[in-house]
Amino acid sequence: MGQKVESANTFSNFLPDNWVWDTECKPREVTLSADQTEAYFFIDPVTESIGTAGVRGNRGFQDGRHFWEIIFLEPPAGTSVMVGVGTQQAPLFLGNYQYVNLIGVNKESWGLSYKGTICHAGKSSQYCEPFYNKRTTIGCFLDIQGGTLTFFKNGIDLGVAFWGMDLVGEPLYPLISSTAAETELALGKRICSSRYLSLQELCCITLRRNVPASLVDCLPLPKPICQLVKNVYY
Repeated sequence: MGQKVESANTFSNFLPDNWVWDTECKPREVTLSADQTEAYFFIDPVTESIGTAGVRGNRGFQDGRHFWEIIFLEPPAGTSVMVGVGTQQAPLFLGNYQYVNLIGVNKESWGLSYKGTICHAGKSSQYCEPFYNKRTTIGCFLDIQGGTLTFFKNGIDLGVAFWGMDLVGEPLYPLISSTAAETELALGKRICSSRYLSLQELCCITLRRNVPASLVDCLPLPKPICQLVKNVYY
């Protein structure tokens, strides 16, 4: 795991963001608050937990650095309660009593379960200690410039969970999911970097997305530039 640092220090130069949960694509098993910042899962007795449901943010991110918090208004329970990110193709519902880690069930999403496991492409591995307490706050730091997804627990950096987020090639949306009835999750702080990327940085990021590291030296660029690209962006 990475060094344990407070998120407040890490994001001191970020500016507020205002995205909320998307009402257009959510399954009926998820109910949103009037301001779309809180999500309630399987609260209708008629549809009480018949599978796994998720909801995504109403804005996707394809560049920059973004941080948001998910607050567990009730203690997590059941097979899976998750936070993470995914493309627009990431599934938001699996019925027929399929209780799974929905965020990470395929290659379209990357997630963290309250049981401390991270999931992607149907595979999972232990990442941190489980968290069971009410009011636990999980921070998600999506650094597309650096290609990483990092999670925080109650303000403490848990280390990089996923690499290669800059190589996805399409917008990534915040996601939450649950298998458990009456799961309640709320959005907390939402911030993003105020610094615009320079033309050089954008070019280097484009190279990383499209050129293998082994071929960088073959590019028709000055050797110092090739070395910079390899040292900083690979």
